[in-house]
Amino acid sequence: MSTPPNFQRLINLLHFARVADAGSFAEAARRAGTTTSAMSKAVSRFEQAQGIRLLNRTTHAISLTPEGERLLEGARELLREAERLEAVLDHASASGAGGRIRLSAPAPLIRARLAPQIPALLRANPDIELELKVDNGTLDLAAEGIDIAIRLGSLAGQPNLIATRLSSFPWVLCATPRYVELMGAPGSPADLAAHHQIGYRDPGSGRLQAWQFVNPADGAPVQLLPRPRIVVEDLSAIWAMMRLGLGLAWVPAWIGLGPLREGRVVELLRAWRVGETAIHAVRLERQHTPARIRSLLRGLEEAAREWRYADDEGS
Repeated sequence: MSTPPNFQRLINLLHFARVADAGSFAEAARRAGTTTSAMSKAVSRFEQAQGIRLLNRTTHAISLTPEGERLLEGARELLREAERLEAVLDHASASGAGGRIRLSAPAPLIRARLAPQIPALLRANPDIELELKVDNGTLDLAAEGIDIAIRLGSLAGQPNLIATRLSSFPWVLCATPRYVELMGAPGSPADLAAHHQIGYRDPGSGRLQAWQFVNPADGAPVQLLPRPRIVVEDLSAIWAMMRLGLGLAWVPAWIGLGPLREGRVVELLRAWRVGETAIHAVRLERQHTPARIRSLLRGLEEAAREWRYADDEGS
């Protein structure tokens, strides 16, 4: 469900107050546990929607416009009231095991791993209501009311978050046995030019994702920008196309654990794998953590044991 326009306008105004008080977009983002880009876009959206400018921006500093000065005190009061109300709600529910939990995660992880495990998580937490939100790692947890976010990779640049490590996974180069039978198996990344490749384009950045390897002879990193026959913006679709024999795919192992373990999909260049990528459950730093959040975190830790693709699998 999308955020109603009036609510979104208030959220953007709260961000303006944070930026004005912090003195910079970067510091305001650090305090809010979000990114500088997200903070800047929120203020810009408010300015564009209202047809006014709140901040003068230069390379090294920001300053208030006359319109920004007139709005600032009201925005600060709104921010103080929002923080006070949040503290009251957190305290009231700190010992409660029931209620709604907003959980965010990347869409492919939801489809491949979380969705099949939701029934077990709900059985273990019969008093909670679970709301799942798609998150590519850029959602502002405070603004979106996210209780727990599952993030892949490094957490650098995401301050003021409490992180619980859930698991880790390798990225694997894979194909169907039939494809390997017809086209052969590459012996090194240099051989990939002779193969059909299915590339992933990050919908957020618009960039084609490079395939990463490590030379087993000397440990040197090898980065290959694929020359794909097909480019897709969804990892689940890439996996499905690879299963149809359309080419090689470089994907996170959790997206297809069953076929990989059972040999219905073949991992290639196993010796050239890069180190594993961490999976964390993160939440905002708060004085009180409701019992339902702690319980769901334990459930996610248990569920994540099934997301592992062991080092000796597929070898």
